Amino acid sequence: MEKVNIPEIFAEDVFTDAVMQQRLPKSIYKQFKKSIEEGKDLDLATADVIANEIREWAIEKGATHFAHLFQPLTGVTAEKQDSFITAPKADGSVLTAFSGKELIKGEPDGSSFPSGGLRATFEARGYTVWDTTSPVFVRHDAAGTTLLIPTAFYSYNGEALDQKAPLLRSMQVISDSSIKLLRLFGNTSAKSVAPSVGAEQEYFLVDEKKFLQRKDLIYAGRTLFGAQAPKGQELDDHYFGTIRQRVAGFMKDVNEELWRVGVTSKTQHNEVAPAQHEIAPIYANANVAVDQNQVVMQTLKRVACSHDMKCLLHEKPFAGVNGSGKHNNWSLVTDKGENLLEPGNTPHENKQFLLVLACIIKAVDKYAGLLRESAADPGNDHRLGANEAPPAIISIFLGSQLEDIIEQYVANGSASTSIKGGVLTTGSTALRDISKDATDRNRTSPFAFTGNKFEFRMVGSRDSIASPNIVLNTIVAESFDDASERLAKATDFDAEVDALIAEYAKAHKRVIFNGDGYSEEWLVEAEKRGLPNLKSIVDATEVLAQADVIALFDKYGVLTPAELKAREEVKYENYGKVINIEALTMIDMATKQIIPAVIKYTKTLADTVIAVKNAGVEASVQTDILTEVSALLKEVKTALSELKEVAVKATLQEEGKAQARFYNEVVFKAMDALRAPVDKLEMIVDKEAWPMPSYGDLMFEV
Repeated sequence: MEKVNIPEIFAEDVFTDAVMQQRLPKSIYKQFKKSIEEGKDLDLATADVIANEIREWAIEKGATHFAHLFQPLTGVTAEKQDSFITAPKADGSVLTAFSGKELIKGEPDGSSFPSGGLRATFEARGYTVWDTTSPVFVRHDAAGTTLLIPTAFYSYNGEALDQKAPLLRSMQVISDSSIKLLRLFGNTSAKSVAPSVGAEQEYFLVDEKKFLQRKDLIYAGRTLFGAQAPKGQELDDHYFGTIRQRVAGFMKDVNEELWRVGVTSKTQHNEVAPAQHEIAPIYANANVAVDQNQVVMQTLKRVACSHDMKCLLHEKPFAGVNGSGKHNNWSLVTDKGENLLEPGNTPHENKQFLLVLACIIKAVDKYAGLLRESAADPGNDHRLGANEAPPAIISIFLGSQLEDIIEQYVANGSASTSIKGGVLTTGSTALRDISKDATDRNRTSPFAFTGNKFEFRMVGSRDSIASPNIVLNTIVAESFDDASERLAKATDFDAEVDALIAEYAKAHKRVIFNGDGYSEEWLVEAEKRGLPNLKSIVDATEVLAQADVIALFDKYGVLTPAELKAREEVKYENYGKVINIEALTMIDMATKQIIPAVIKYTKTLADTVIAVKNAGVEASVQTDILTEVSALLKEVKTALSELKEVAVKATLQEEGKAQARFYNEVVFKAMDALRAPVDKLEMIVDKEAWPMPSYGDLMFEV
């Protein structure tokens, strides 16, 4: 087996800071770094020099094309590729060139991406702008080698049409607010604070040939029909189990590709459901982490194809087993390396940490609906609250140590002790006793404190992680600013810090819950506490129209009211389109595959009944099966007619929220009604007669 030297190949396809220092003139490098630190525009002369060096480096890597890589409101990345070729010379030869203008600015067609009404169809011009804080890199694939430049995407009028622009704005906002707070605590050395993010990515792998026999997987990304396999995840034997060799070969290639483009792929393992897996990187600044997660998803899908497999990123590709999410691990780190969410050995004495924690608790409680909305996705409606993922109710898990400190503040206005971790006794002389953490972990919580970060577990597996980080950065910034304003006026700083922690703890402790988030009891308790339970994407999207949410984003310049309204409309429109595609796919499959197959099977049964009776033998078993299949076939035909009818009605609804609500409450139920008898038929009809691979085929034969 070929040996892989990680340090040798890591980031070899990235124009890293080290490469810049090596290739750029010192004056140009300093000018570039200064423009980033001071947030100033890069002059065109400097950009030309940088672009030329990037071109030469990329061509050395084999690049023939370059592209601005951006993230429109589709959930996936987009790019328009141009070659480095310039106009031919008189002698017929060509030169290659790449200017500073081409590096900094691109002009993709802006009319065919979701804009929520910000752009009319005939208004085509859009701009991509280089994000100088996220490194450029080259990608090798069947098309050759392409230089990719991370960018933000704007309309001709300057509105953000993507995920990156508001993310970068929110990062500046949280940095400014954090520095303001740190200065009050006497920190004069830190110049900036960045959200540090790590995204754990879950996914399924299925055999490509079987995938191509399922129209629902092709069109919808999930199975719209499917009876349960005899075995699912009930034995818990897949989770962290031995990785199958075919999958291991896939993971090896994924890791190598990611390492080459600077993604710190760290962890890989089998997840809970059969054929489900996870990959996780080491943390990076939020905008880089967002870019890299998009690269991870692209790489998973591309490499799977080279192994004759398909990677499913849908949140719920199979009913009855766990779906896939994406855990967004979030913390705040200064440019000096200080983590603001590091509690230390005696957190009750760490007043800066406790105030930061209290501010986050306040922010999450105040904007719980908005945080829930940031994870709203059509596929996520199948997961949240389904005893496999956090409920649709936002709550915070702190663990016993921090919850105890918060309770001390609620009761006394201060805290004097911290619960210690203790020692875990192994009970064997062959094993050493080990120190325990001061608190357990809670995998049922949507927003859990895990040592020195918060893990937002609600994000869907296909989604960009930009949205939750935009929300977290902005709501926490507001909370920090509120605290800073109070502290700046305080005559007794330490007393005011304690007062603020106690005030926030008392006012917002309802959002703290350390118990079982999957339990029915929590649903009842959460309702008593007045916590919002936004069960569907349609319910959650309504939050974007709330006055306090509009004012929040507008105040900080993260999203203008028009940009926010556009995102609201895009959410409604996208949901309707997704459900419509699923409904039409079900109609197509039922009409062209399932009903014909069952009719053919009933003829076989009927012929068998006649043959058995003609042989003079009692045929009650065959007759019973024929009767049952015929009855279910009638149910399928009735449900199919109903789905066809409501699917047409849905297209007649007023576009936007009303139409999305109709799809959610009417069409979706009609889809379930069609699926039920079809799945029963699958359990009766001869496997050879069933027109598509089963759950068992898909999940266990890869």
